Amino acid sequence: MTPRSESSGSHPKKTAGEKIPEQPTAAQRKSAAKKTAVPKQAAKKAAAKKAASAQSPAKKTSVAKTTAAKKAVAKKADPAKGTAAKATAKKVAATKTAVKKTTAKKTAAKKTTATKAVAKKATTAKATASRTTAAGTPAKKAAAKKAPAKTATAKKAPAKTAGVAKTAGARKAAAKKAAPDQVVPPEMEIAVSPAVDAVDRERLLGGTHHDPHSVLGAHPVPGGVAFRAFRPYALSVTVVAGELRAELHDDGEGFFSGLLPLREVPPYRLLVGYEGTVLDTEDAYRFLPTLGDLDLHLIGEGRHEELWTALGAHPTIHEGVTGTRFSVWAPNAQGVRVAGTFNFWDGTGHAMRSLGSSGVWELFLPDIGEGELYKFEITRPDGSKTLRADPLARRTEVPPATSSVITSSAYEWGDAEWLDQRARTPAHEAPFSVYEVHLASWRPGLTYRQLADQLPGYVKNLGFTHVELMPVAEHPFGGSWGYQVTGFYAPTARLGTPDDFRHLVDSLHRAGIGVLMDWVPAHFPRDDWALAEFDGRPLYEHADPLRAAHPDWGTLEFDFGRREVRNFLVSNALYWCEEFHIDGLRVDAVASMLYLDYSREAGQWTPNEHGGRENLDAVAFLQEMNATVYRRVPGVVTIAEESTAWDGVTRATHHEGPSGFGGLGFGLKWNMGWMHDSLQYMSHEPVHRKYHHHEMTFSMVYAYSENYVLPISHDEVVHGKRSLVSKMPGDWWQQRAGHRAYLGYMWAHPGKQLLFMGQEFAQGAEWSEAHGPDWWLLDPGYGAEPDHRGVRDLVRDLNTVYRATPALWRLDTDPAGFEWIVGDAADDNVLAFLRLDPEGTPILAVSNFAPVVRQDYRLGVPEDVPAWHEAVNTDAARYGGGDITNPDPVKPEAQPWHGRPASIRLTLPPLSTVWLRPA
Repeated sequence: MTPRSESSGSHPKKTAGEKIPEQPTAAQRKSAAKKTAVPKQAAKKAAAKKAASAQSPAKKTSVAKTTAAKKAVAKKADPAKGTAAKATAKKVAATKTAVKKTTAKKTAAKKTTATKAVAKKATTAKATASRTTAAGTPAKKAAAKKAPAKTATAKKAPAKTAGVAKTAGARKAAAKKAAPDQVVPPEMEIAVSPAVDAVDRERLLGGTHHDPHSVLGAHPVPGGVAFRAFRPYALSVTVVAGELRAELHDDGEGFFSGLLPLREVPPYRLLVGYEGTVLDTEDAYRFLPTLGDLDLHLIGEGRHEELWTALGAHPTIHEGVTGTRFSVWAPNAQGVRVAGTFNFWDGTGHAMRSLGSSGVWELFLPDIGEGELYKFEITRPDGSKTLRADPLARRTEVPPATSSVITSSAYEWGDAEWLDQRARTPAHEAPFSVYEVHLASWRPGLTYRQLADQLPGYVKNLGFTHVELMPVAEHPFGGSWGYQVTGFYAPTARLGTPDDFRHLVDSLHRAGIGVLMDWVPAHFPRDDWALAEFDGRPLYEHADPLRAAHPDWGTLEFDFGRREVRNFLVSNALYWCEEFHIDGLRVDAVASMLYLDYSREAGQWTPNEHGGRENLDAVAFLQEMNATVYRRVPGVVTIAEESTAWDGVTRATHHEGPSGFGGLGFGLKWNMGWMHDSLQYMSHEPVHRKYHHHEMTFSMVYAYSENYVLPISHDEVVHGKRSLVSKMPGDWWQQRAGHRAYLGYMWAHPGKQLLFMGQEFAQGAEWSEAHGPDWWLLDPGYGAEPDHRGVRDLVRDLNTVYRATPALWRLDTDPAGFEWIVGDAADDNVLAFLRLDPEGTPILAVSNFAPVVRQDYRLGVPEDVPAWHEAVNTDAARYGGGDITNPDPVKPEAQPWHGRPASIRLTLPPLSTVWLRPA
């Protein structure tokens, strides 16, 4: 191979665009034409600099070559001058031959004396001696044979000749180490510059390169294999392939390059020298993409149901190398880079590649593993940069820190029996009483694993079938209680790791307790490190500001009409159910999703395509989410917090209702109407309750329009609403009695039950996330402890009887399971009804919401029950009541009453609920 002239090499202080290409042959000119064009002015300056120097033959030859270079550049501009250029090339070749012998002898001698490094290793280090000597000279061959086996050094060689063309002697030396089939055959010995060209260089430095893998790494080129590395702050980069070691030329600004005379790209590593250390690593830019065509197709279609396995950061083994694969959806970005603790938060050298039109960016980083922090550095369309947490991060730093954390799970589950049995009975036909918990404040200071030691036992002792966890997904502000989510795929790091959370769920399952979780797909906060304008433009939020801004919470609403956003959320629902074995999702703020005019005045919203107020995109999303979750996860239940009379919240998605919409597909719906009306009734003084009697009976007008949960949630005991017991009028005794009577009525009413923590023992203060429930009220040393313990004992007994009585839950969604005994005794403040199981076995619930005892209160009953006895009486002494009970079985009399052929007479305690069942 003909070497380049001295003036054609890379100058350490010049960019790739300023390099002067050699012009020895027409074939080389044709190859060089594919690279960046060389300005004529640069060629003139280089020629002038050479001509002004000393009188040596080598310098004269350099001037002649520079003149030839000028003519060659001119030929590129005008193809008609090709003949003259060929003649000039012949003269240059003749001149080169004369120079080679002299230069080779001087260089070989200088190299042997000063460095002890030879071309036997066939290196291309920065500027090697082999690059500066002429091909095929005896001096070079002799030096190659005698020198010891060391990596060639660039310190004594002219820097400008390195990294472009190997001499024939160096090729033979490399051939001794390389496999025979890797040696470049003579017909390939037409070299090109391996250096990164000016355009790619600028884009890599600026973070706007969409395909860094096409530039960096190793690439077959005419003349061999070009190696290029971009390692900011590195002092040197050496390629190691088997016994072959080649130090790349320093092209400046962190770029290194070299050309090795190989037929194909060998397996190789990089030795990256920094001040005081050398890093031995794989080259991140030698790997194929970690995402396949199927993944990209599903992402593009918005149908990747396991999106968390494709996007995000995943420790893995790729092409036999251990590392972490990163991928992120950012279709509007000019470029994306990975920054983290592994590169000192400077992502300059870790540019990601864009995978076609999918909008996905990807990079595999070798030798990076679990525990490292990272973010994505995104170059926006306007050229500015933003550092963002990973939307698919499965672990985060502890707030207020905001970085994502590389993680993988090694947890071994022990709840197979629970998962198997949960699918046997639909939730609406099974006992379902829920204890709502804010994990961070239930016992402040406890971690997930410490909670696993205490929470399952406490909930099981009280007899609840499920716990509902307020949002567990990562959120920056604790005062939001988790309802402003930034890490949709990460359990909050405040309480431990994702596997620690798995342990808590597993422990609850092994105690026989289901786990529900609040899920918030309606909106997200505006934090500039999270989802808001993620890649510089509205992406997860709607592009229309009127559709994007949530009017109540200062947050942004998801763009449910964008298929990738729907995919992000549907996959997230599956993620919690499949990866953490969550048994149900309570979907927050459904009403705000369903209506375009939710909390908006006229002129602040735009009707849908039919002129209506329904958000058709949100409807489609909820239907898709429910259908997908129920299809993939047997036994799971979804619950809607929906506060309006939307038709068909719990109707199947393929069943169209009167409104023309298919059902939303939820399993259960919070009965916000019952909650509001019943609490309103209970807050009235008993003397006024007869005027509000309908507030307790109206719920039965629509009780079977949906599958309902009766919620006394956190929302009802904060922000000045007072705790449940404090809502009751009267003195402390009356408040506790009203509290107990209300719980007895609630557990007997059709629908499932939900009670927020602290209300099970009649906490008097509102809940605060800062300190949680007032557990000190249950301290035996506290004087009023029996009052609070009695309420908790009642909750335990209600749950015990409830679970053992199918009439209270088997026909919760069937009108056949309920019969009024008396619903119009407003003057008495009395309600009485029957609950029935499928076989017709009844239980009688009677509530007296007046503060007086009612002796011999007659109620009509079925005639086929020979006797009734008390199952629960909320006035029992052990609950803190007055102990006015019906201790003996109550037998029906043949006197018709309330439209029934038989009746019984009961003593109704004041402010109480009594359950009676057949003796």
